[in-house]
Amino acid sequence: MSRGNMFLFQLLKFGTLHSVAFVIRLFLVGFGIYQDKTMVVKYTDIDYHVFIDASRLVTQGESPYNRSTYRYTPLLAWMLSPSIYLTSHFGKLLFVICDVLSGVLLYHILTLRGLSGDAACRFSALWLLNPLPIGVSTRGNAEALLAVLVLSTLLCLQLKRHFTAAFLYGLSVHMKIYTVVYALPIALFISNRKELKNNYRGVFKVIQNLFSKDLALFAVVAGAVFLGLTLTFYCMYGWDFLQETYFYHLTRRDIRHNFSPYFYMFYLTVESEWSFVLGLVTFLPQVILLLLTSLAFYADLPLCCFLNTALFVSFNKVCTSQYFLWYLCLLPLVLPHLRLTVKQGIGVLLLWFTGQGLWLAPAYYLEFEGHNTFVFIWFAGLLFLIINTVIMVQIINNYVPKRAVQQKKKMK
Repeated sequence: MSRGNMFLFQLLKFGTLHSVAFVIRLFLVGFGIYQDKTMVVKYTDIDYHVFIDASRLVTQGESPYNRSTYRYTPLLAWMLSPSIYLTSHFGKLLFVICDVLSGVLLYHILTLRGLSGDAACRFSALWLLNPLPIGVSTRGNAEALLAVLVLSTLLCLQLKRHFTAAFLYGLSVHMKIYTVVYALPIALFISNRKELKNNYRGVFKVIQNLFSKDLALFAVVAGAVFLGLTLTFYCMYGWDFLQETYFYHLTRRDIRHNFSPYFYMFYLTVESEWSFVLGLVTFLPQVILLLLTSLAFYADLPLCCFLNTALFVSFNKVCTSQYFLWYLCLLPLVLPHLRLTVKQGIGVLLLWFTGQGLWLAPAYYLEFEGHNTFVFIWFAGLLFLIINTVIMVQIINNYVPKRAVQQKKKMK
C-alpha cells in the first residue's frame, strides 16, 4: 500500500471511529429525552438540572448560587446559557462534543508519543467506546469539559506551546480545583526538559532548574488566568463564589456512603468537635504520595498525571463513580507502554470491577432496602482502596518508559 493510500486509510479509520462514537452519544441523548418523559426512573443526572437552574439565574442577572447545591464556577452556568435560549439539551450536546473531542486529543498525543495511526485509534477507542464516559456525558454531567482541558494542556506541553498550555491549565484549575495536583509534575517537566534528553536527573539539578524562563512564563500565565477569573467572579458574586467553588470542596466531609475509605469515620464523628481537624488530616496521605510520585515520574508527564489523579481520587475524602473519569481519560496514554499480557490486563480489569461490585451490593441494600450496611460498605471501600493500590503498583512495575521503547527501536 502506497504512503498516500495508507494516509487515506488511517484518515477514514479515524473519522469512522469518532463518527460512531458521536452517533452513539447522540442516540443516548435522544433516548434519555424519551426516558425522562415516559419512565419513572429518569435518565438525566440531577446535576444537569442544577446546571440549568443556575444558567437560568445568570441569564436573569441573579447569582447562580441562589440555586442550592450549585457548587461550581459561574463560568459553567454562563457556558450553558444557550440551554435557556435555544434548547434545554444544549448542555448535553456540549458535553458529548467535548467527550468526542477528548478522543481526538488522545489520538494526537498518542501519535506524538510514537504510536502509529492504527494503534492510536485503538487506544483512543478505549475512551470513545467506554460505557462509563458515554453514560456520564449523555446524562448531563460536565466531567468531559475537564477531560478536554487536561488533555489539551498535555498536548500543548508535548508541542512546547507553553503559553497556550498555561492558559488551559489555569482555566482547568479554575473549573475544578483537583487539577492543582498536576502543578508540580508540570513544573518539573518544563524546567528539566533539556536534562531529560540527556537522561540526567540529579536531585539538585532538578531543583535548580525550577528557576527557568519557560517555567516562569507558564506560572505567570496560568496564575493570571486563575486569579483573573477568581477576582472577576468574586467581584460579581462575593463570598458565595469562593465558598461554593473552592472552600466547600476543601472542607467537604460527606457522611453519605461513597467509595472513600474515610466516609465511615466522618459518619461516626459528624457531631464531634474534631470533625473539621480530621478532615484536614486526611489530606496528609494525599500530599505525601503526590509529592513522591511527582518527583519520581515527572519525566513521563502523562504517566505522572495519571498516577497523581488515581492517588488523589483513591485517597480522597469523597469518592464517587464520576471521579473515576478524572484518571480514565489519561489511561489510554499509559496503556501502550505496559508489558502486561492480554490475560493479565483482563485480570486487572476484572479485579477493578469486582471491587466496585462488592461495594455496590451493600450500598444497594442501604439505599433501596433500608438495611444498616454501613460497616460492610466501609470494608468494601477499604478493599477497593487496596485493589486500586495493587493496580497502580502493577502499572508502575510493568511500565516501559518512552525513552526505553525508542532505544529498543534504534537497536533493531
